[in-house]
Parts: sequence; structure tokens; C-alpha cells
Amino acid sequence: MVRLSILDQSAIPRGGNAREALANTVTLAQAAEQLGYHRFWISEHHLETLAHSSPEVLIPHIAANTSTIRIGSGGVMLPHYSAYKVAENFRLLEALYPGRIDLGVGRAPGGIPLATMALQENNHSHGDSYPQQIEDLIHYLTGSTNENHRYRGLKAMPEIDTVPELWLLGSSGGSAGLASGQGISYAFAQFISGQHGGSVVQSYQRQFRPSTIQQQPQALAAFFMVCAETDEEAEWQARSMDLQMLRIARGEAGEGIIPPEEAAQYEFSPYELQHIRENRKRMLVGSPHTILRQLQQLSDEYGTEEFMLAAMSYYFEDKLEGYQLLAGALEW
Repeated sequence: MVRLSILDQSAIPRGGNAREALANTVTLAQAAEQLGYHRFWISEHHLETLAHSSPEVLIPHIAANTSTIRIGSGGVMLPHYSAYKVAENFRLLEALYPGRIDLGVGRAPGGIPLATMALQENNHSHGDSYPQQIEDLIHYLTGSTNENHRYRGLKAMPEIDTVPELWLLGSSGGSAGLASGQGISYAFAQFISGQHGGSVVQSYQRQFRPSTIQQQPQALAAFFMVCAETDEEAEWQARSMDLQMLRIARGEAGEGIIPPEEAAQYEFSPYELQHIRENRKRMLVGSPHTILRQLQQLSDEYGTEEFMLAAMSYYFEDKLEGYQLLAGALEW
């Protein structure tokens, strides 16, 4: 049986605002817990159409308004920050909510180049320091006493007896190789690239090397999702996302996702229809039973039982209902 989790990006629909989007994220997390979803992750984005840019700030608010579900980042964009400070933030979160915190990290910028320049204004590192940052995170999160570390003796506070789960997010074989070599969990983001990740995830599992933070491989795959009572209703709702992805590709996403009623009136060109077919590799669209059939097939292809779903419906009620329908069909 597959295990389902949720990634929420707090998307601001056209005509909406950030406060509403953030309140909906909290409501969705509470519903996810009641419905039996395993994890609830939030992303880091520096974009006008997504409401949150600081997972480490929003995570404790969501954790305080839930009780049991795992809460995490999907993810912290590590090259923007000090690994030491990220480790301290998440050790503190783990101290406050023991056994419930996931630290997902990635290397993507999460925004426009200007935002990246501002975030890394005082970053004087040269070359690719990301692999070293991952090593440093493991060192600080586990309280390693490695005498060869360049900051030997430095501890990330507070001192606690549990460790947040560390996940590396990626959409390529390179990220999977880094995760397996460092001995940490791996989340394949098919919703970003559309590349089928079955061989990537299986390669991660085969090459996994136990580490001080983790002894066994652990992987999941993430997709966009539109779920409704029928396949036809799901396809109608998905037109909003189809059009939004086209607009993002053209650099025209500033107004946020549009209502399906308006998207239904849009006449796609043959070129745009081809682009939509490619984008659908990033999405699961259909009734609960249609999506569950797809997930069972993907579970065999990926060699993993856990999937993370990111619904991007214009109406929050549609998003919430989609997760409810899927949980009901799975019958945990």
C-alpha cells in the first residue's frame, strides 16, 4: 500500500492574497493530519505568486496547530545559507516538536536571479560548495566529534537526543548520487522536471551508504496533482494548471493561477497542446481511483511506497476536496 504526503506551496490565486494563502496552508495541514497523510512539507520560494519564503518560520506555526503529522521543508535552498545556521534552526524545531521535523534541502535558487543575488550578497564561496554543505549539515545535526572538521568542537545548539530527518531534494541522477553517498533520504521532484525518476530512485537505493544520521535508504517521489470525483471534473480543474505552466514558461505568471472557468475558454495552439502533454508528465490528474492506479504503477517503477503530492487548484475548496477524496479511496 502506498504512503501519501503533501507538499504545499501556498500559491496565491489571481485575486487572492498572501494572508489567505497562508491561512489555507494551515487549514490544509490540519486536514492532512486528520485524513492520515504522513508528512506535510512547505517550500521555499522567492516569487510573487507563492506566499512563503521561510520554511523555518512557518514550520513551527503549522506544528503548533497540529499534533502528530510530520512537518518539514521541501525544501530549504541551502546554497543561500550557512549550514551551521540551518542546523541550529532545525535542531531547535526538533527540540520543540520531537520526532516530527523533516529538513529537506535543495540547491535550486527558488526565485528570480535578482533574488538569488540578494540572498547570496555576502557569500564569498567559490565553486560548488553544496556537497560540503551537506556534509556539514550531517556533522552539525548529529553532534559529530570529527576532529578533522574545520570547525571541530563547534556544536549546533540546542543539544537534544533526537535528530530531524534529513532529505535531499533533487530531479537528477547527480542529486541522487549525492544523497546515496552521504547516506541521507532522497526526494525525487518529478513535478519540477517531468523526467521519469524510476531509474534514478532505484539507483539511489542500490548505492546507498549508511551514515551517522541514517542506516537505511528512504525515498519518495513528488508530483503535482489534480483530484476530483470524476476524471472529467479533474481534467476541467487541471486546465488552470495547464495554462499556468504555459504562462510560467513565457515569463507571464505574475497574476497567479486563474479560475478553471476562464481557463476553459482559452484556445490552445498545437504548439501549446504539445507543451501541455509534456507538462502532464509532472502531474497526476483524475478521479481518486485513477490516481491510485497510477500511484501503484509508479510504486513498482520507482521501488518506493511513498509519494508526495502538490495540489495547485485555483479554489482552495477543490484542493481540499481532492485530498479528502484520495484519502477516502485509499482507506488507511
